[in-house]
Amino acid sequence: MAGLVFITGASSGIGQALALQYHRAGWRLALQARRVEAVQQWAASQGLDPASWAVYAADVADEEAMARIGRECIAAQGLPDTVIACAGVSIGVDTALPEDLPVFKQVLDTNLWGTVTTFHPFIAPMQARGSGRLVGVASVAAIRGLAGHGAYCASKVGVVHYCEALRLECRPRGVQVVTIVPGYVRTPLTAMNDYAMPFMLEAEEFASRALAAIEAGTSYRVIPWQMGVVAKLMRLLPNALYDKLFSGRGKKKRASER
Repeated sequence: MAGLVFITGASSGIGQALALQYHRAGWRLALQARRVEAVQQWAASQGLDPASWAVYAADVADEEAMARIGRECIAAQGLPDTVIACAGVSIGVDTALPEDLPVFKQVLDTNLWGTVTTFHPFIAPMQARGSGRLVGVASVAAIRGLAGHGAYCASKVGVVHYCEALRLECRPRGVQVVTIVPGYVRTPLTAMNDYAMPFMLEAEEFASRALAAIEAGTSYRVIPWQMGVVAKLMRLLPNALYDKLFSGRGKKKRASER
């Protein structure tokens, strides 16, 4: 049954694609973005009924702002049935370079801390109600470290383990926690990659599969499944062989290289 879904990172990429899929499925939308105008323009282009959606301005790295818009959402639209922490950035880093340290922190703050701040305002009300679903969007980059992706890999493995811990905490109070693990999806984040990206999915197709997994209450799902197989095989490789195969792989572009 359709309800209210709260989605972060709704101004582009996976977040926007998920918002469209939920809208088509008859859900009301509560959308977070830093670029509110981009969401408003997108909603107008899709012909969304103004009564069916709202956008809230905040940076997911700002816990006070996220707590505020959480309260605003509950007051204006009600307590969401599903909350999806989708905001994310992917920037290459070199830890040896001083200028990359703030970038490393930015990636962690957005991807990992932003997942925490997204869930926080809704956990206690959902537990009091005895129902709800919290969804963390991780990445197959959480499976093994990739050269030049240190910040992104660290942030996404953090999302996976955080969601698993939260799942154990919330289960007794009727709140489900779902971890979605995308492979390569065609979005602005992957558009700058100049290396092979196998099993690439269009954002709309990914969102369709993700919605089905989320609303089925699946605890953990890699999308597409082929990347799940690849990830498991990579995890099984001995370190010496893994290092030999992947040390020369193409790296994510650093902020100064974009």
